[in-house]
Amino acid sequence: MPNILLTRIDNRLIHGQVATQWNSSLGSNLILVANDKVAADKMRQGLMDMAAPSGVATRYFTLEKTIEIIHKATERQKIFIICENPSDVLKLVEGGVPIKKVNIGNMHMSEGKRQVATSVAVDENDIAAFKKLQERGVELEIRRVPTMAAEDVSKLYS
Repeated sequence: MPNILLTRIDNRLIHGQVATQWNSSLGSNLILVANDKVAADKMRQGLMDMAAPSGVATRYFTLEKTIEIIHKATERQKIFIICENPSDVLKLVEGGVPIKKVNIGNMHMSEGKRQVATSVAVDENDIAAFKKLQERGVELEIRRVPTMAAEDVSKLYS
């Protein structure tokens, strides 16, 4: 069983907040970005590697590769998974990745979305994915940084 400490939704993926605050509070030694576009974009990977904490490994896998390979992880790999959106997390869960908890961090406002929390904007597809995750027993929390209190997840559906 892979040692997944937390899965975070953050459309910025690896950036300063993730690298400093989240990773140090979790104590992960591997940040896994599960994202089809980034898996093929060496330039973005390089930029994110610069933001990653020193001594912490980074991997950039497609969703499919994550599903295929995650069960080969050893117990000593303390994994922090970062996805861009809830649909990607749902694909991982449906593919058998044992995700128990999802931290909803940054989902920026864009066309067709509405702001529901401090740093979270959702559309109907996001809401449907969140509902399916909860139906599968995945715990959801809205929290920008570890030192803040979690916001009420019912906001996602209002």
